[in-house]
Amino acid sequence: MDDEKPITEQAMDTITSAVDATKDAAVAAVKQVRKAAKKVAKKVGPKKTSKKKAKKKAKASSKKAAKKTAKKAGKTSAKKGVKKAGKKKKAKKAKR
Repeated sequence: MDDEKPITEQAMDTITSAVDATKDAAVAAVKQVRKAAKKVAKKVGPKKTSKKKAKKKAKASSKKAAKKTAKKAGKTSAKKGVKKAGKKKKAKKAKR
């Protein structure tokens, strides 16, 4: 510290330099955090696909869905038919 400057001015200079250093450190930390957050978002987030691939996937998934619904419809109707036949037999047995 200089002996020529008054103590208050020396104190103000010291405080100012400390504030500047703290500000610079904070800015650097924020930049690092942002960079890390972007990396994590890239790894975690859904990956962008090209439009052609997206269309192909949409078509494939719609075909799969159609097949599944057709299968389910066939199974449920078959099950209902079996249930109805079972009920009729039981009713006949009860009548005897």
